[in-house]
Amino acid sequence: MIHEVDEGLRLLLVDAGLEESGVDLVFDAPTRDWSARRNAPTVSVFLYGIREDATRRRSGTTDEYDEEGVVTGRRTPPRWFELTYLLTAWTNRPQDEHRLLSEVLRCLIHTDVLPARMLTGSLAALGMTVEMEAASAGSGDRPSTVDVWSALGGELKAAIDLRVWAPLAGEVTPVGPPVTEGLLVRTVPGRDGEATEAGRRLRYDAASEVRGEGFAAARERQLPPGQRLRDDAASEARGPGVGAERDQRLPSARRRRGGPAR
Repeated sequence: MIHEVDEGLRLLLVDAGLEESGVDLVFDAPTRDWSARRNAPTVSVFLYGIREDATRRRSGTTDEYDEEGVVTGRRTPPRWFELTYLLTAWTNRPQDEHRLLSEVLRCLIHTDVLPARMLTGSLAALGMTVEMEAASAGSGDRPSTVDVWSALGGELKAAIDLRVWAPLAGEVTPVGPPVTEGLLVRTVPGRDGEATEAGRRLRYDAASEVRGEGFAAARERQLPPGQRLRDDAASEARGPGVGAERDQRLPSARRRRGGPAR
């Protein structure tokens, strides 16, 4: 997730025209040794803070479906994290650095949410909003800019503080396939020697005899409610009798794959 946020920020700044103006965009820590090696105008986007937003934590699970509407797994809710970046500009003159910082600031303050076209990987798959806030007032639970520069071993420099809130996708637990065959329980003769009924049906009423190792005839699976509504609407659009003729042509095994088991 973190590298996907990095890529989104990179695309955002590239879209603002930084690379076209000959500026290098890096995610390195702006240490003293690093600054001594640079030889071109550079914008550093340094990630220095990662913390969970506990106010957005949720419990429970959501179902995952395949293309046939069958439940294949259950996913836990995403966890939200706040990523804090320090953006600095590096050139040979302070005036050029300030001009470069102004361009970066103009881009960031006009963007409250990372555009969907700049989201990749799990962020794009989740389809959730990735919010961001630039140059906001500091809070007491975050390290100050002075502390960050002291840890980096460099001199204090003008910088933009950027916070991004991004979701980390939950884990998926696979589930077993839906039941398509009924189970019959075999019985034994009673105490008086008389046999009881041949079998006792479980799960549904379509079974009539025991086959194989206690399994009865396969049954047709019903479609999910949403799929049934879509199929009914499609049948009405095609006209009377069309759906029935199509169902007669379909093999019974294919019709059984219509939806999850009850």
